[in-house]
Amino acid sequence: MPDLGAIVHEIAAEMRNHPEKGTVADYIPALATVPADRFGIAVVMADGPCHMAGDAQEAFSIQSISKVFALTMALGAVGDALWQRVGREPSGSAFNSIVQLESEHGIPRNPFINAGAIVVSDILLGRYEPREAIGEMLRFVRALAGDDSIVVDEEVARGEQETGYRNMALANYMRAFGNIHHPVEKVLGLYFHQCALAMNCRQLAMAGRYLMARGRNPDTGRSVVSPQRARRINALMLTCGHYDGSGEFAFRTGLPGKSGVGGGILAIAPGVASIAVWSPGLNARGNSLAGTLALERLVQHTGWSVFEPGLGQDQSQSQGSASE
Repeated sequence: MPDLGAIVHEIAAEMRNHPEKGTVADYIPALATVPADRFGIAVVMADGPCHMAGDAQEAFSIQSISKVFALTMALGAVGDALWQRVGREPSGSAFNSIVQLESEHGIPRNPFINAGAIVVSDILLGRYEPREAIGEMLRFVRALAGDDSIVVDEEVARGEQETGYRNMALANYMRAFGNIHHPVEKVLGLYFHQCALAMNCRQLAMAGRYLMARGRNPDTGRSVVSPQRARRINALMLTCGHYDGSGEFAFRTGLPGKSGVGGGILAIAPGVASIAVWSPGLNARGNSLAGTLALERLVQHTGWSVFEPGLGQDQSQSQGSASE
C-alpha cells in the first residue's frame, strides 16, 4: 500500500498551486465571500486512521451533500415507498432545473437534484415539525461523525430563504401535481436548513463512513442502513451525485460521490475509505473544480475506483477489513 499520508499532502500542495480555481457560488450571499483558494482533504480508512491536509479543519457549507443524509433518514422512515414519489435515474439537467417536472407529472428524476431533495424533505415532515426535523438531522449527522460540534449555519440558511426563488417554484410546481403534501414554506424551511449544515472535511468523511462500511457505523458497530441500501445509495451517488456532470465525474474518478455548491465532495471507496474534499471554486456544472481533480489524482495513486478488481478486498486486507 502506498504512503497515503504523503499522497494526501502531495495532492493538497498540487491543488494549492493549480492555476485554475473555478468560480465561487455567488447566488447565496454567505458563500460568495469564501476565498476561492481554499483546499482541504480528509481520507478516513476502514480501519480508522484519518489522513488530512490543507484546510481540512475549516468548516464549510455542505449544501447538497446533505441530500445523502436526508435520503438515508427518509428511507429509514418510509422505506421503498419513497420511490413512488422520486425516481432513480440521472437527470441530465442542472441541479435546479424545472423542465422535466411537467412531462414527468411532478416526479423528480432522483433524490439528489433539488426537486427530489425537496420531496425528501416533505417525506421527513411526515414524522416531525420543521424544527424537530432539523434537530433530528443534526443529531443524525453528529452521531455519524462522532462529533457534537457540527451546527447549522443560520446565516447561510437565511440567505437561501431570501434568494431561493427557483426552489420555491419547484416546490409549488410539485405541490400542484400532488407530490408535496405539507405547506411549501415548511418544506423549504427544512430543506434550506439542511443545506446550511456546516462541516469540515474530517467531519464529513467521518459521517460518510457507513456508506464505506456496508451500512454500519464503525464506531458503534450498529446498522445505519442495510448493506443493500448502502449499495443502492452509493449507486445513486455514482450516477446522479454530480447532476449533469455525473458521467464526467464517474469517468474521471470511478467513485460514488456527492457534490455541493459550497465546494465540498463526499466520495466513497466501498470497503476501503470515506473521503471528503473541499475547494469552493466551481466548474461550469456547479461542482468543485479542484475537488474533482484531487479525487482523480487520489484514485490514480491508489487504484480505488469501483471499476478496479478487488476494491475493498486487497486494500482492506492490508489495512483492516471493514466487512461485517
